[in-house]
This record gives sequence, structure tokens and C-alpha cells, in this order.
Amino acid sequence: MSVTDTQAAGAAAPGADAAAAAAPSVLTPRLRLILVLLLATQFMLAVDFAILNVALPVIGKGLGFSLGNLQWIGTTFALCAAGFTLLFGRVADLFGRRRLFLAGLVVLAGGSLMGGLAQNPQMLIIARVLQGLATAAVTPAALSLMTTSFPEGPLRQKALGLNGALMSSGFTTGAILGGVLTDLLSWRWAFFINLPVAAAVLLIAPTVIKESRLQERPKLDLPGAVTVTLGLLAIIFGLTQAGEKGWTAAATLLSLAAGVLLLVLFWAVERKVSAPLVPLSVLGKRSVAWGNVAGLVAFLTECSLVFPLTLYLQDVLGFSPLAAGLSFGVLGLGTVTGGVTAPKFIAKLGSKRTLIVGGLLQAVFTAALMGLGDDRVWLWLMLGASFFGGVGNMLVIVGFMVTATSGLADHEQGLATGLATMTQQVGITMGTPIMSAVVTAAAGTGAAAILGGLRVAIGVNAAIVVLGLLTSAIFLRSDRARAH
Repeated sequence: MSVTDTQAAGAAAPGADAAAAAAPSVLTPRLRLILVLLLATQFMLAVDFAILNVALPVIGKGLGFSLGNLQWIGTTFALCAAGFTLLFGRVADLFGRRRLFLAGLVVLAGGSLMGGLAQNPQMLIIARVLQGLATAAVTPAALSLMTTSFPEGPLRQKALGLNGALMSSGFTTGAILGGVLTDLLSWRWAFFINLPVAAAVLLIAPTVIKESRLQERPKLDLPGAVTVTLGLLAIIFGLTQAGEKGWTAAATLLSLAAGVLLLVLFWAVERKVSAPLVPLSVLGKRSVAWGNVAGLVAFLTECSLVFPLTLYLQDVLGFSPLAAGLSFGVLGLGTVTGGVTAPKFIAKLGSKRTLIVGGLLQAVFTAALMGLGDDRVWLWLMLGASFFGGVGNMLVIVGFMVTATSGLADHEQGLATGLATMTQQVGITMGTPIMSAVVTAAAGTGAAAILGGLRVAIGVNAAIVVLGLLTSAIFLRSDRARAH
């Protein structure tokens, strides 16, 4: 079934129930190949996001980065990946998802090659900008190709569940792979590893993925595109500055204020233009608005939980960085388990109840981490709670993706997946500064004082999970109500 076929099917379906009933229940060879290509791409992007973290000190010494400028290797990537994702998601709708998907892969391959061959800091920063822009283009394009290739129903739920599982395992794999490649070969292979995957997808994808086209192509909303992109860039920059300089630093406050003002201006622009970049009717849908709130909380909490747990393992229990990193493999295993089982939960309970069950599971086991002690015997609690909390977190993430992309026409899927990708990137970016600020404010000197601060941060994390859970329970409609 091609993308065009599924668009026609989606247009003919009067509601979500009818669409689910019309959706195929078995993967055809063509759909299976499409799924493999899209999942491989998303896994590669997740690996790429995390692979350089371990290698940063080595890269800094090899290319002459000062200690103060080393953070720009990650910051430039995050700025582009989060700041441009909403724009590119809409561009995919207007000008072709496959076209943007393939173009983004070409840019990713070029940026990865440039990064691997970099001889100075400037060359590497340009490479990271290209990689960030490519991620902003490829991620929403790949997700919208997935949601339009697999209509609402069991197959889409399965595809999004596998996507969530591989995305999460990609973050863990990237952290481990970055250390292995840096130790055994060179940090440059953290860039080169993208090339064979990108080449294989570029070779096969044009033969199996059909282009999406609109009968009438509206003009791109340039004022909306400029204001939302600059607003998101300012917000993300402000969040990164908060993590480095603190929440009261001038750079943090000015950037966040400018971002808020630009997003307010964007909202005003969208109310007046005839063909808005983000139709307010889409943002007004409960499934889109509150589904993305649930996703924001899920990414913010679980990704940022790594920060206090890393301090616990190294500064309280005295584990080496390598041992601490390997410990998070249990969290990765939990998220993979959650991603694989999420479609079964959604099929039985619906996406809203899955969000609630996942949120409860994550909240309970995050709160359990407040009982951690200063002896290594408590490692069993950390590993067990991390596993089950990871399962709950991935139930929420898959539930969020299903909710935020359901009940929309195919020509709006790029926008929906762009919003979801933006939610993911912002949640990942803002979580660690929040946890860092809480730990810094609550912790003192010495292992016991640090442990007390970590417990406060973990408690705040669990409270945010509960807040997200309550918004889903109160504001989201049931799947049956949304269908009607």
C-alpha cells in the first residue's frame, strides 16, 4: 500500500473507528520494507544524538576546543534540531514528505562526512549545524511517512511502538557506541558510522516509498515560519544557557523572554493569515494539545532523571563513569520493553488509559528512587525502579505519539509529527537544566548532603510525572469519544 493509497483511504473514512476497521491487519512485504527503512533511520538519528557525549573531551583535545567552547558541539546541534523541526514538518506536508526525507538524509551524510574529516573547531561546528538541520527535517518527515503509510489502527500502533523502542535503545546504544569507537578507533568514527546507513536508505527508499502530493499547494506562511523558528531557537538557547550559567543569568532570562515574545507574535500572525503554518484548528484539538503536553512531560522527566542518577552512582556510590553508563542499560531495556508492549496496551485499553497506566507506573517507580541509600546494596533498587519506570515512560511516549497524530487528515500529518518532534526535543533539552538547578539548590557538600539534594530532585521529577498524568486524565477524551 502506497502513501497515496492510504491518503485516499483516510479521506474516505468517516471516523477513527472506520479508519481502524479499514486498516490492514497484516504487514505486506512492501509495508514491512518501508517500516524497516523508517525505523533504521530513526534509530540512526537517536544514536547520532547521544554518540558524541562520551567523546567530547577527546574531540576537544584533538581539535583545540577550549573548555568553555566545548559545549557548542552539543548546543549547535540541539538549537537546529529543535528550532527548525516545526517548520520542516510543515514543509514536508506542502512540498513532499519523501522529498524532504531524502534531502535531509543527503544533508546528514554530508554533515557526518564533514564532521569526521574536521580539522578545526569551525569545521566541526558547521558539521553539527548540518546534522541538526538534517535531524529537524528527517525526523518529522519519517514519522509522517510512517503515520500515512500505516493508517490508524493496530499497524500504526505497532509501528509507533517499535519506533519508540528503537529510539530509546538508540540513545543508550549511542552512549555505549561512542565510548567503544573512541577507545578502539577514533572519535571520527562517531560521525562516519552514519554514512553506510544513510547510503543504504537513500538507495532503497525511492523504490518503495511513494511521494505525497497536495492537489492544491498553498503558499508557505513566511511570517509564521520566521517567528516560530526564531522563537524556538531563543527558547532552546535559553534552556541551554540555564544549564550552563543558571536560571537567573542575563543570557538565560533575555533568551527565554525573547522566545516567549516571538511565540506570542507567531500566535497573532497565525490568527490572521489565510494559509497558516500551524492552523489554530489543529492546535485546538484536545488530542494534539494535551497529547503533546503528555509527551513533553515524558521526555522531560525520564531523560533528566539520568542526571541525578549519574551523580548518585559516581559521587555517592563511587562507581566509575563506564560502570555508571552501563548501569543505564537496564533503563534502556525497560524502555524497549515498554515500546514493544505499548501497542497491546493501546489495543486493549485505548491510548488515554495507556497514558494513565504508563504515567502511574513511571510516577510510582520514580518516587521509589527517593529511598536510595549511601551503600552499594541499594543498587538493586535503582536498577529495578529504573527498569519499571522506563517501561511506564515508554507506554506514555507511544501513547502520546498515537494520540497526537490521531484524528487528523493525511495532509496534516507532517504538522502533527513536527509538533511531536519539537515536543521531544524541547523536553530533552529543558529537563537536565531543571534537575541541575534543583540539585544545586538542595545539595550541600559531602556524600550525605549530595544524596539529600538528589532525593529532592527525584521527588520533583516524580511530581512532574504526576502533573502530566493528571492533565491526561482530566483533559483528554477517551478514544471512543474522539472517534465521534
